[in-house]
Amino acid sequence: MFIEKVTTVTDELVSAVQKLVPFLGVHKPIPSREDLTALPASGSSILFIARYPDETSPIVGMLTLSVYRVPTGIRSIIEDVVVDDAYRKRGIARAMMEHAITAAREAGASGISLTSNPLRVEANKFYLTLGFQKRDTNAYFYKLE
Repeated sequence: MFIEKVTTVTDELVSAVQKLVPFLGVHKPIPSREDLTALPASGSSILFIARYPDETSPIVGMLTLSVYRVPTGIRSIIEDVVVDDAYRKRGIARAMMEHAITAAREAGASGISLTSNPLRVEANKFYLTLGFQKRDTNAYFYKLE
């Protein structure tokens, strides 16, 4: 497989991401080309994509890593990890996660946060195999209208 950091938004990328996002859940909005273009331009978010089986193959997975500074250090968070159903159990998510972990480490982050719906049993087991630890904390969300 081939994992790459997105630097340019192409028609192929837009189409692939729009196909992958529904796997994240029906509540996730489908991103536009402008949304995707804003990621590499932000300077704080990295979109990784996975191609399988090699660099000439279609995009079958994605992951976003955000790295940001707070007064107490550099933090990072992984969001929107998804692999097309037809390509799961091939090590694609693991490879993307390893790339994200390396990028966060190189950026000086002290750790990586992520959240996962408890109903996603396999995903939660997977994160534990990578060395992530379940945190005893409360997660909150404030919807902005």
